[in-house]
Amino acid sequence: MFATTRDGIRIGYTIFGNADAPKKVALIHSLAMDRTFWQPVAEDLAKDAAVLVIDCRGHGQSDKAKGPYTVEQFADDLADVLDHLGWTSVTVAGASMGGCISLAFTIRHAARVTGLGLFDTTAYYGDPKAWTERGDKGVSDGLVSLIPFQKTRWFSDKFNADHADVVQKCIDVFVANETAAYRETCLMLGAADLRDGLSSIKVPTCILVGEEDYATPIPMAEYLHAHIKGSTLTIAKGARHLSPLEIPGQIAAKLREII
Repeated sequence: MFATTRDGIRIGYTIFGNADAPKKVALIHSLAMDRTFWQPVAEDLAKDAAVLVIDCRGHGQSDKAKGPYTVEQFADDLADVLDHLGWTSVTVAGASMGGCISLAFTIRHAARVTGLGLFDTTAYYGDPKAWTERGDKGVSDGLVSLIPFQKTRWFSDKFNADHADVVQKCIDVFVANETAAYRETCLMLGAADLRDGLSSIKVPTCILVGEEDYATPIPMAEYLHAHIKGSTLTIAKGARHLSPLEIPGQIAAKLREII
């Protein structure tokens, strides 16, 4: 299914469970993934809530709009999908890039948020140079050139060895991205800085980071926890950067605490 944003971009989405359920959740995927990223968690949560998953602009089946992109723009895209569905408020959660977008949504659209889930993410990545270099490499050498770098960041060594099917699905989704849109999204993350808005967040917030996550390491999660009043912080033993795929049951359980 598709919804159209305020600037005419088509956003692909799927709803798990009963769309009219009283409890509603929106889940936002990681960089260069798509809405299928959340399927294990969404199927679990659908027993208790309506669960919306979207393809962010530039990703999956959504339009590959020209940049520049901002996390605030991606947050407004989610607001437009919610308007299309007639959903007034949701628990919003995201992983990595999706966490940044969830933060932006919560800051910009506070009245629409009943809970916030932040997984393997940050309010600020720091020096944008590395993001520019990564985006440029994707364009110049092709996204397949980044796979060795991504595989070690995404999952623990044990998960890589034991779940080759999940890893391969992530690789397939990653390399299917349009390189121009990938680069624009990298630049977006390099420029994102949501630190000033953290103190305004007043909804129940759960934060989780993989014990072995070195893409958004534990100190980044600790910063979020210190600056979002009343938030909880979980360090997931043995997990790395894509915890919704590595430990979906634990992620669903944390979200149930806030929906």
